[in-house]
Amino acid sequence: MIFLSIKNKSSVSNLLWTEGGPKILMMSFLLVTLTISFFCFNSNLWTPWCFIGFCREQFAIVKKILNNKIIFFMSNNYLNIYNNLVKLTRNKDLYKGFKNQDTFSDRLIFFLLHFAFFLKIYKENNDKKLLQEIYDQTFRQVELSVREIGYGDQSINKKMKDYLNLFYGMIDKIHDWDDLTSESRSELLEVFLDNAVNVDDLVDYFENYRLKLLNNTLNSYIKGVIKH
Repeated sequence: MIFLSIKNKSSVSNLLWTEGGPKILMMSFLLVTLTISFFCFNSNLWTPWCFIGFCREQFAIVKKILNNKIIFFMSNNYLNIYNNLVKLTRNKDLYKGFKNQDTFSDRLIFFLLHFAFFLKIYKENNDKKLLQEIYDQTFRQVELSVREIGYGDQSINKKMKDYLNLFYGMIDKIHDWDDLTSESRSELLEVFLDNAVNVDDLVDYFENYRLKLLNNTLNSYIKGVIKH
């Protein structure tokens, strides 16, 4: 726990808490999961304070702090989609046939594959502007995840360019997924999952994922009704 005075280092023992309350916004990173809860208030001396708690669970970040300042890292409208993709990526069964334990790179590849199938299914019958907003917000969050593991601005720019090129390659490859044989699907996944020993189970997994997307609406994912 951290207790901070915004203006000075006054002792809290003789201060009266007069107003304030928790302000949180649910978020997730690919590898880091925790909760940050902010309680912002004024003392009887009108000194602004923040009480901050950290917990190892779904990521949360302050939405509103002093002086009504609003901070959004991601639109609430699309946060359910991002969190659902992250949850899918953390599925340990995906990594059973891997040569090494899952790494950030492996998780990112699975994240992008899930997102590629997601856009493939919903691009046909949904508003293009809406899908563009989901795409933009999702990759902004991916950039935050990359920053979280310590890359600087120059490295991040290069990394994000590589990730976008990788993602476009996935979109191109899975465009004809529906018409491919099981063998061709395996070859497709092997292009991106070179750490996997056997991708046959993953072929079945992504086919089932595709069918589930087809059987649900985009709006159900936006509202968080669907949870894989």
